[in-house]
Amino acid sequence: MLTAEENETLTRIGPGTPMGDLQRRYWHPIAATEEMNDRWTKRVRLLSEDLVLFKDRTGKFGLIGEFCPHRRASLAYGIPTEDGIRCPYHGWKFDGTGSCLEQPNEPEGSTFKDKVATAGYPVEELGGMIFAYLGPQPAPLLPRWDGFVGERVIRMIGFAPVDCNWLQIMENSLDPVHTEWLHGKLQEFVEEQQGNTYTISRKHLKIDFAEFEYGVYKRRLLAGSTEDSDDWKVGHPVLFPNILAVGSGGGDLWKMHAYQMRVPVDDTHSMHYWYHAYEAPRGVDVPKHLLERVPLYEMPKRGDDGEYTLEVIDVQDVMAWETQGPIAKRHLEKLGTTDKGVILFRNILKRELAKVARGEDPMGTIRDPAKNVCIEFPLERNKAHFLDGFASLLRRSHGRYSPFADDLCAVFAAYNDEKLKHLPPFPGKHQVAATTSS
Repeated sequence: MLTAEENETLTRIGPGTPMGDLQRRYWHPIAATEEMNDRWTKRVRLLSEDLVLFKDRTGKFGLIGEFCPHRRASLAYGIPTEDGIRCPYHGWKFDGTGSCLEQPNEPEGSTFKDKVATAGYPVEELGGMIFAYLGPQPAPLLPRWDGFVGERVIRMIGFAPVDCNWLQIMENSLDPVHTEWLHGKLQEFVEEQQGNTYTISRKHLKIDFAEFEYGVYKRRLLAGSTEDSDDWKVGHPVLFPNILAVGSGGGDLWKMHAYQMRVPVDDTHSMHYWYHAYEAPRGVDVPKHLLERVPLYEMPKRGDDGEYTLEVIDVQDVMAWETQGPIAKRHLEKLGTTDKGVILFRNILKRELAKVARGEDPMGTIRDPAKNVCIEFPLERNKAHFLDGFASLLRRSHGRYSPFADDLCAVFAAYNDEKLKHLPPFPGKHQVAATTSS
């Protein structure tokens, strides 16, 4: 249990707040590159700041404060130039740093523009996504997580606005036992009401957590599995401060990287991105568009009746997050023994807040380019909760809404062809080691 004051400290992310200062030390996804193909601007709300992502006439992206400092008109309706964007109201021009470059109707020789600026933040593209950094300079490197880089990778991005604070979303990822119930027993109950017999839940016998360089590894031992199972022996990481990375359900011939990125919009709203990257199975003919396009699609949270669509795994999560309220009242909690991952994460947050207050880089900050070519880490294969098959998993998840859904199912149906079984496994790669505590 946290006190009400501690809860405020860990959840408020506006400018000048302790958690806001910590979150500003990291890069956050703000858009899919595909979104900007046919538009020049996009409104972005991030860490309680109202911003505009824009594309200049050369195709370069910039991120600046939404409201022009002249008369506060929105730059979301701005006019792109070769080196920035003009306010539609009076033509003042700004570049991606927020500097005012021109004020067309001021007297010749006026230096007034040099005294005017708006917020401006660095942006970078990686793997079909656009990321922003709102913190102090020099900015750390944008992490090149495995799955965002590499060739012959099928990528797709799902998203959903979530009406709650970022922390209750992240704490879900430090709570392995919820899977047994929220995605097991509840899933079975939903299927039962639809006349289906469906068994997927498995009891958790043990859970464990271990810190590593970039966050926390979590592992589980499920009924019917041995300690040699990947779920227990390997597990998967929570990448500090707001990304969950999950392993695949495949064998040795293909690998999936599934990143869930929880972006703090403001104190009571978040943007959730599911970034899935599939290393295409060798020996399978992959349609060209799957390798060239990175589509963005929205996962609807509710059906026509206004209720959560609980047959979708990811909506089950959203229901649990949102029904805790805009900011969970942690001072009213009654934590049990299975909440040790949640407690660990809160203690890490407090420790990293103190580091930032001392002027130090927080956990997972990357400044060495040699470490950032491709950051790989162990991920479980043959994941127990994925063993009912690729098509079934896609049907039960946000992936059902992807424009790639049918083609992906065809690709992985081909993977299951017996003629591929003779291929050797992928060659070993350097991976970040996780230190386990048992």
